[in-house]
Amino acid sequence: MASQGSQPSRLGLVLTGGGARAAYQIGVLRAIAEMLPPHARSPFPVVCGTSAGAINAAGLAMAATHFSTGIKRLEAVWGNLHTGQIYRSDLIGVLHNALRYFGSIVSSRMAGKPVSLLDNTPLRQLLACHLPFRGIRRSIHAGALHALGITAWGYASGQSVTFYQASPSVIPWKRAQRIGVPSRIGIQHLVASASIPFIFPAIRVNREYFGDGSMRQLAPLSPALHLGADRLLVIGVNEKKETDCERTKVTGYPPLAQIAGHVMNSIFVDSLDVDLERLQRINQTLSLIPGMQAGNGPALRMVDCMVITPSERIDELTQAYANSLPRPIRYFFRAAGAMGPKGSAMLSYVLFEAPFCQALIDLGYRDTLRRQDELFAFISERRE
Repeated sequence: MASQGSQPSRLGLVLTGGGARAAYQIGVLRAIAEMLPPHARSPFPVVCGTSAGAINAAGLAMAATHFSTGIKRLEAVWGNLHTGQIYRSDLIGVLHNALRYFGSIVSSRMAGKPVSLLDNTPLRQLLACHLPFRGIRRSIHAGALHALGITAWGYASGQSVTFYQASPSVIPWKRAQRIGVPSRIGIQHLVASASIPFIFPAIRVNREYFGDGSMRQLAPLSPALHLGADRLLVIGVNEKKETDCERTKVTGYPPLAQIAGHVMNSIFVDSLDVDLERLQRINQTLSLIPGMQAGNGPALRMVDCMVITPSERIDELTQAYANSLPRPIRYFFRAAGAMGPKGSAMLSYVLFEAPFCQALIDLGYRDTLRRQDELFAFISERRE
């Protein structure tokens, strides 16, 4: 964590990936908006998002001059969401896409063509209707936004690429398997960042195909720091893991959905936990050795970080809303074992239905109010 010289304190917001689980972030942000004056600017001059968190991040960046307006716009979308607005859920669409997917496995004719289990073409239309991308540039010019970063994974380069739109003072960076590239953020960046592997197709941006930004994201906190943040608020979408894991006797082979759920959890969760632990260790080391230098490079600096995660198990919450999915999708996921308790982890990432999303928004709102004093003090903190 290197210092870039004397500069005003900047609070960075990191929104992680998690498909439909990202609705939880809206509840957290709504509670934060209520802590601020009605017409306040965004308290987050640096905003970074990955996967579905990238969509929320872009929505905030576009309305950085009026924070509460941006939150209301996002909540209106999530609170009225339907699966068909994210991916095709009609019978013909589901069957057609499934046949193309499995046909690509056995036929060379499909080689090189975008294939996936689900067709997320409707997502582009949803983003085009609700996200005014010109607002990003306006927010930067108004001084309400310093930088917006959207991370995606490059299939050809094997790099975690953060596309960013920012003030001229931000310079590109290059680290092991991760780079920052200046861009004019658009729909293609958001869809690419949210393209969960196998479930949604890879998206071409410039000269390369990209997938979900959470894949092999070794340092999910890093983009916000490169973009100028020196304090971080991280909103995760997975509850904290229990320290003790109860081991039970296995009675049968795990269904495909259960395996897929564990794969998704490893994509969306593990790297964040590791990076947070790394940050804590660096802070602890610096507190013991003031003025510590990184060789001949710049001085290391402490980075204050606050994390908000769900207080309840989202996997269990999913089961209560599984039947709200359209019938063709229910049949499709039932065949994969996703409609039962063992498949709830996978289902929670693709359950884009208003009742489930609203339940997550309400959970995020409640969790934030419980920590209202702590969070308000963190957001209001100023450095000399």
